[in-house]
Amino acid sequence: MENNALDVAFWITCVGILCLLVMSAFFSGSETALTASSRAKLKQMADKGERGAASAMKVTEDSERMIGAILLGNNVVNILSASLATALLTRVFGDSGVALATGVMTVLVLIFGEVLPKTISITFPEAVAKRVAPIIRVLILIFAPVVSVVRALVRAILLPFGVKADPEAKLLALREEIAGAIALGHSEGAVEKDARDRLLGALDLGHRTVDEIMKHRRQIEMLDADLPPEELITRVLSSPHTRLPLYREDEENIVGVIHAKDLLREVDRLMRGSEDGVTVKDLQIEKVAMKPYFIPDTTTLDEQMREFLKRRTHFAMVVDEYGALQGLITLEDILEEIVGEITDEFDVVQKDSILKRAENGDFLVEGQMTIRDLNRAMDWNLPDDEANTIAGLVIHEAQTIPLEGQVFSFHSFRFEVVQRRENRITRLRMRPL
Repeated sequence: MENNALDVAFWITCVGILCLLVMSAFFSGSETALTASSRAKLKQMADKGERGAASAMKVTEDSERMIGAILLGNNVVNILSASLATALLTRVFGDSGVALATGVMTVLVLIFGEVLPKTISITFPEAVAKRVAPIIRVLILIFAPVVSVVRALVRAILLPFGVKADPEAKLLALREEIAGAIALGHSEGAVEKDARDRLLGALDLGHRTVDEIMKHRRQIEMLDADLPPEELITRVLSSPHTRLPLYREDEENIVGVIHAKDLLREVDRLMRGSEDGVTVKDLQIEKVAMKPYFIPDTTTLDEQMREFLKRRTHFAMVVDEYGALQGLITLEDILEEIVGEITDEFDVVQKDSILKRAENGDFLVEGQMTIRDLNRAMDWNLPDDEANTIAGLVIHEAQTIPLEGQVFSFHSFRFEVVQRRENRITRLRMRPL
């Protein structure tokens, strides 16, 4: 038995099993590294001229084909190594060699073929990925016929169950992946709250529409074009806004947008020409006003910001599908979704009245406050799919316009209607349950 155990075939088989274990470790580590590596980091490396990173980017483009080739190679070497070990140990120890081979190979494959290489790969995913990618690319080409047959077979099996591969799924999930990474970074202390809000705000511009952040028509300060010129000038100068909509007869009939600087230029021109009998009373406000710019309320914030920059204007009137005026939006409103509230020396700051804390710990909230602003300020997660403001959320959930004093509980919060004016909820008392 000793001669049989020590002959050349025995040692060749041992070397073969060792080589197969190394190959098994390579396949396991490659799979983990290529799936765990960040494509963003690989893209940065590739842009810097690292060929391995560029190969890794190409390999991971079709993850299904990559996984199929790696698993094919990994299963072949694992099964072959187990078969060789069984044959070897059966030859040495007889029938008991089967059980011994199973135990030995399970331990070897588990430690050296799976856990060890996967641990290294998960620790340094990009570094490992860019080294193994060139070899995996070659193996994908070699195994392509077999992998294609396996993929077709798998899809045929899954089709009756309604499972279908979506090639766009990865692109659609990219935003959620970035948002999740930002939120995770904040929860772990790596990203400050302000930075998180700015990043998520910029990320959300393409998914939010102007009607979510516009100033409602009830809150718009407008000028009647038929007012005397002196009164128009007084109102423009007393307003905290530099641009004001101009209407005639009906507030729906917007005839222009007056800019304070344009008005002052015209007043200055008239004053200088007063020697010719021209006075401020001769001011024709519509000639000074800019043409109004109307946009639909379904326009996304990202698209509207690009339009503002393209048109070199900062002011737009928002209308619904019937052409009825809904509100107005400015470039500043969109930027505030990213950087937070922007104020200057002329803004009327009402932060304390919009949200403040009562003595008993409840929060007094103005009904017009947007759900998004409240979530940002308090780090809450109230849904804003069905309503833009806190008052709108309460009305949506209550399915009626509540009376003062009514109390509701939903979304893990208690809402009490403190003040109602006409059909509007103007103030609420809130607290988390």
